[in-house]
Amino acid sequence: MFEDKDHPSTDLGKLGEFGLIRHLTQHLELRQPTTLEGIGDDAALLAIGDTEVAVTTDMLVEGVHFDLGYAPLKHLGYKAMIVNLSDVYAMNMQATQATVSLAVSNRFPLEALEELYAGIALAGKIYGVDVVGGDTTSSNKGLIISVTAIGQAPKGTAVRRSGAKPNDLLVVSGDIGGAYLGLQVLRREQEVFKVNPRHQPDLEPYSYLVERQLKPEARKDIVELLGKLEVRPTAMIDISDGLSSEILHLCESGQLGCRLFEDKIPLDPSAQAVCEEFNLDSTTVALSGGEDYELLFTIRQEDFPKIKGNPSLTVIGHMAEKEAGAQLVTRAGEQIDLTARGWNAFGSAGE
Repeated sequence: MFEDKDHPSTDLGKLGEFGLIRHLTQHLELRQPTTLEGIGDDAALLAIGDTEVAVTTDMLVEGVHFDLGYAPLKHLGYKAMIVNLSDVYAMNMQATQATVSLAVSNRFPLEALEELYAGIALAGKIYGVDVVGGDTTSSNKGLIISVTAIGQAPKGTAVRRSGAKPNDLLVVSGDIGGAYLGLQVLRREQEVFKVNPRHQPDLEPYSYLVERQLKPEARKDIVELLGKLEVRPTAMIDISDGLSSEILHLCESGQLGCRLFEDKIPLDPSAQAVCEEFNLDSTTVALSGGEDYELLFTIRQEDFPKIKGNPSLTVIGHMAEKEAGAQLVTRAGEQIDLTARGWNAFGSAGE
């Protein structure tokens, strides 16, 4: 429809999600003195008096981001909130309000939307976030959910992606790769069900991984923990698109290189077991899986004693000069280039 012999069209998949954003927004200017940070971080950052305010939005599209064949609507509503709240916590801020907008087809009865909103309400209750508005409209195909989250912090305390320095330690919360593996389990069981509708899947051995996919949690507790430990990260991001992609975002934003140590990447034992079952490389899963919604951040070396031994935090590497490049140090001591192979909404893998 958009073909023009004199002006050939460009496939969005070649740009990738972040390439597309950069291309479309490269000429946008910031005109308001209250805008501290625009496009390019986990959230926009605004100055309101003595408070910094974060604003972030994400959209979940049926058939692209979720499959109702295995995603219960209540879980989906909960996850839609978590995806956005995680971006606020990735600014070292506390989430306070959210708006929820839906585009929904007539195949969904009222009761289905009540289930969806039950999950939205539960997330609001658990995280102390008020749902204060939104919009609803019809869709000619499927379900689309768009959530905007708002957060706040005292002036000067928000953390951007761009603040890291060479030799800062690279730290991650929790464990990595579980959500992707939970998705693989769900997809396998879905295929078995298509062949044999009487099949009743036994998901108990995979309960942790399946929950990581269907009902993830945002790491509000890590922001609170760092406050108590009196550790202010120098840079921060959440892991939504895969560990390698997020590390490279920190490198690009700070004009830095890094060293990521393969043997330091935290994996849950159940994740390692499922990697063996599915014949998957656990490091590849951790680097590329995405949707873990853990926090990835950098700290000054002098702050290391404050987090040392904390079971919620793992030092996985350090930042370096840009000229050193972004490197993965394998268990064998080999250094290989770290590449972005995470989720791309306009392609199958990577940017």
